[in-house]
Amino acid sequence: MKPIYRFFVQPQINTDTKSIFGYELLMKQWTPEGWRLPESFSAIDPQIIADLLVESTRVLSLKVRYCSVNVSREQLMTTSIAAAIIKSQEQLYPTKLTVELTEDDGPQKYTIAELLPQLKTFLSKGMQLSLDDVGTGDNYFNEIQDLLPLVSELKFALQNFNKQFKDPNIQKKIHFWHAISQEYGLRMVLEGIEDHEDNQLSKQLGIKLKQGYYFSRPQLLKLPQDAQLA
Repeated sequence: MKPIYRFFVQPQINTDTKSIFGYELLMKQWTPEGWRLPESFSAIDPQIIADLLVESTRVLSLKVRYCSVNVSREQLMTTSIAAAIIKSQEQLYPTKLTVELTEDDGPQKYTIAELLPQLKTFLSKGMQLSLDDVGTGDNYFNEIQDLLPLVSELKFALQNFNKQFKDPNIQKKIHFWHAISQEYGLRMVLEGIEDHEDNQLSKQLGIKLKQGYYFSRPQLLKLPQDAQLA
């Protein structure tokens, strides 16, 4: 039996206006235990990802300004996936497709200089670029500084840290990236808002764009052939 993959959608909330400003597409795989994150995104046939993205955006008639999809550096440089991303933007118009550049490991490593031509092509097609998981892994400021003039959004994920949100060191990191977002005129989305306390603390830090289980868990985006899927 071929593995089954689908995208789930999770809303991104502007808590100032109490409205949804975008959705993030999150890919999951059907297993005997239910829907789970794939063990390795790089192990999935790129054509499967490309076809699923095109199918999903075809049925995605969202009344929002932004729709985000996670893309690793290796996927970004894969011809079939890059073509699917461009086609997805065409289908979603006037909604803007935001390409979230992730840190998922793959066998091939690419430098920022190697990524720039593809990123500029996406921008020329009307898309936007988001840097996911800033402040962790390779996404420290000195590593991604050259990309900042190209991006429209920064995402800081609370779930990437073992410490709680109320920890002063976490708040210091958020304050730093919030300041960077303001300096460069970027949106900043805070991921991992789990409860009312998280929401209030983020408000005190001046963050208005948020995502997390406190607002909504990811919901399965069914395709026309998915009548039997849970």
